[in-house]
Amino acid sequence: MEDKNQVGIAYMQQGNYEEAVRCFHEAIEENPNDPIGYINFGNVLAAAGEEDKALNFFKKALELDDNAATAYYGIGSVYYNRQQFAQAKDMFEQAIKKGLQDSDVFFMLGMSLMYLEQPRLALPYLQRAVELNERDVEAVFQLGLCLAQLEFVDEAMNYFQRTISLNERHADAYYNLGVAYAYKDDIKTALDMFTKALDIQPDHLLAGHGKKLMEKTLQQS
Repeated sequence: MEDKNQVGIAYMQQGNYEEAVRCFHEAIEENPNDPIGYINFGNVLAAAGEEDKALNFFKKALELDDNAATAYYGIGSVYYNRQQFAQAKDMFEQAIKKGLQDSDVFFMLGMSLMYLEQPRLALPYLQRAVELNERDVEAVFQLGLCLAQLEFVDEAMNYFQRTISLNERHADAYYNLGVAYAYKDDIKTALDMFTKALDIQPDHLLAGHGKKLMEKTLQQS
């Protein structure tokens, strides 16, 4: 017998939410006491923008099994999308406590703490996210930003360079390298970095401002 949850997940990954909903609905009907069907239904509702309904399904999953780690993750993701970062943080912490150990949950917890302006607390979670998935461009970049906020400039530069090695058209990584080189008084390299950011994204206002500032500094020297 085909696993309705697995078939539904495949439809969801294809963006076919209607068929995914049908599969998850059947999975719940066949196994009404299995939290997985409710979690999957919640995920597809959240992806379709039906966040209130999604929360109800995640909460139903937790009524059936309060150790359902991915239900906490689902609730946390809804709160995160709503910019309710304190509530999101609590849910991601619960997900980890209940056994979820993939890179995404550590990344989302780290990002929640960054938005709560707690980079020192965010740092170990972003580091763990990158350890678990070294090719996650956004995790590598955000770890660089976190280190920069904590004034670990050399370490931050390393992660911005790693970001570019993974995605050579990452304008924000070039921009932040420019800021770091300017901080180190390497004005010419900073100018090069701002210029590269603008080559990739001509409307990058911060890089445009940085470039003008470096050009002015070079003229005065």
